[in-house]
Amino acid sequence: MKLVRILSLTFFLCMSFSGYAQLSEQQHADMAKNMDVLNSILKEVAIHYVDSVNVEKLVEDAIAGLMQSLDPYSEYISTKEIPDFQFMTTGEYGGIGSVISMRENEIIIREPYEGMPAALAGLIPGDRILSINGESMEGKDTKYASDKLKGQPNTPLTLTIQRIGESKPREIKLERKRVHVDPVIYYGVMEGGIGYISLSSFTVESAQSVKNALLDLVNNHHISSLIFDVRDNGGGVVEECLEMLNFFLPKGDLLLSMKGKIQQYDKTYRATQSPLEPDLPLVILVNGNSASASEIIAGTLQDLDRAVIVGNKTFGKGLVQSTRPLPYGNQLKLTTAKYYIPSGRSIQRIDYTNRATTGQANAIPDSLTMVYFTKNNRPVRDGGGILPDFIIEEEKMASMIFYLELQSVFFDFVAQWRAKNPSIPSPKEFQLSDETYEEFKEYVKSKKFSYDVQSEKYLETLEKAMELEGYMELASEEFQALQKKLKPDLDRDLELHKDLISKYLAMHIMRQYYYAKGQLIYELRDDEVLNKAREVLSDKQLYTQTLQLRE
Repeated sequence: MKLVRILSLTFFLCMSFSGYAQLSEQQHADMAKNMDVLNSILKEVAIHYVDSVNVEKLVEDAIAGLMQSLDPYSEYISTKEIPDFQFMTTGEYGGIGSVISMRENEIIIREPYEGMPAALAGLIPGDRILSINGESMEGKDTKYASDKLKGQPNTPLTLTIQRIGESKPREIKLERKRVHVDPVIYYGVMEGGIGYISLSSFTVESAQSVKNALLDLVNNHHISSLIFDVRDNGGGVVEECLEMLNFFLPKGDLLLSMKGKIQQYDKTYRATQSPLEPDLPLVILVNGNSASASEIIAGTLQDLDRAVIVGNKTFGKGLVQSTRPLPYGNQLKLTTAKYYIPSGRSIQRIDYTNRATTGQANAIPDSLTMVYFTKNNRPVRDGGGILPDFIIEEEKMASMIFYLELQSVFFDFVAQWRAKNPSIPSPKEFQLSDETYEEFKEYVKSKKFSYDVQSEKYLETLEKAMELEGYMELASEEFQALQKKLKPDLDRDLELHKDLISKYLAMHIMRQYYYAKGQLIYELRDDEVLNKAREVLSDKQLYTQTLQLRE
């Protein structure tokens, strides 16, 4: 029976689309023939293969391969994955409101969400979960523990936890709630009456969150301009982004077009409401992780000359996904259209259709991109994300930071440091002391911390090339001297990268004490992109000239 269900699922994958009737007679015949072949292969493998096989996993792997041949955004969503998928789109679930992770075969609280049951009950990062409702978590994984923590709102839960620095376990009683992660991480007013809103994702009701923040800033703080920060915002629900554009653009303005192979996916969106703030000077902050809905916000406002864009070139995702139902409660998220912002350009960076002979999908070359024009006739290009009006070079990250993050060294140190420092200054006042950095250095040296130096790897390649071309004997001394300098040296590198490591360490401290909001407030204290945005908004002539407004 399981095989019958799986075969029906694979058949449904190809037959369920409403556009199926629009296929040509030859395409109908080819699809039917290949489905017969696939069904026969599955039956032959299940019955005759020398070893027992998990047919369900075999089909799931085949489906994954099919999806991978399309693009990274098309995916099969099994029933067990649907709750996580819903959380990604709604930002809501029933539970305690905390990220958990596995550390040394133990389940720990990684990050409680501010204002949610875990945080309100006093759980902090680093707390080790010993049991949930009396059931030991020894030998269990995070998926198992997460399922136990989730449940219907208003149902009770008892956790036994072990806190760092304490000898006895604690029993924590709490109640599950409807957990909602507010995508507006922080908003406030800066010097000169400049408002600021940071948006982390486009989930259901995120437009309302932005609207509430905007109205508070305008009505109660009387801001003179606004910075809207969508850096590191990977997108989400497009309708929420379109709703936000209504806050700033005249009713009737073209916002976005979608075009697919099937006419039902062709859509045109225009502003449908009178704007809340049609004239408020506006700057959008973006970076290479700003994608999809974030790019629609930035690109549409750029095309209509309504906002100045500051930061780095965006990711370049101009593909639209729709969710299709599958048998037995499964779902298919499929790319069904491309979107085009008001100038008519697409911002899709990678061409997944015309792949190289190796199967590799590559970025659209500059020679194939086209020039479009904004409302005020400013030239903009397609095929590669949104290029800001002011580009600010991003801070270079040493590979050592990557390894400190990967091995959770920052997190583990701060969790232990917090046991000795129950309170610290606010994010606007905190300064990392040299004494704390020295503590961190000693902690790193006491752990089995290992890292690679990228330049050392390149040196290995250089060595092979020099030997191949006969230069090694000629430059042997110089090469050995360079090789000696580029070997990993923990004491040297902890001092060499002290400023950057201190910054990341302080960010982890802020997050563990003051949540994501506190970390962001701390980061904004020394933010070149933000400073450039403030400069643009403080100089009316610069702002006007950038947009080439016709007065």
